[in-house]
Amino acid sequence: MNFYEDLIKDAQMAGIKRYVVGAVIQKDSLVLLLKRPKDDFMGGIYELPSGKVEDDESLDSALYREVEEETGLRIREIKRYLGYFDYESEGGEKTRQFNFVITVEEPIKIRLKEHDDFIWVNKNRLHLYPITDSVKKILNTSRNYKNNY
Repeated sequence: MNFYEDLIKDAQMAGIKRYVVGAVIQKDSLVLLLKRPKDDFMGGIYELPSGKVEDDESLDSALYREVEEETGLRIREIKRYLGYFDYESEGGEKTRQFNFVITVEEPIKIRLKEHDDFIWVNKNRLHLYPITDSVKKILNTSRNYKNNY
């Protein structure tokens, strides 16, 4: 069993059957956040590029797919796992979001398909934007970042 399968197994043991992957994409001292459409579930908040893991899809495969679908960027490398948070989906399903720091191929040109806007933000300015406490916690865990964006 590999690392990604172990993460799923732990979630299953907690009774969670719906999974999402999230990506922390950094540029200099900034991190990329995407703004959800106003008429969508949790509309208007800023979130990490993220998306649902499809049936029979591995976490790393889902991460590659979702980052490209949501931003137009291609992952160069999955650097490290940051941790997870659980939440209830729009349909009431308990969901676990697994979060990873990644690097992307150059040039970094964002092409949105599912979001209204994007921002590059410094962690000291997160309070200026509507962001869930769960995402703030992932981004503010200073031990997670070598360059402490």
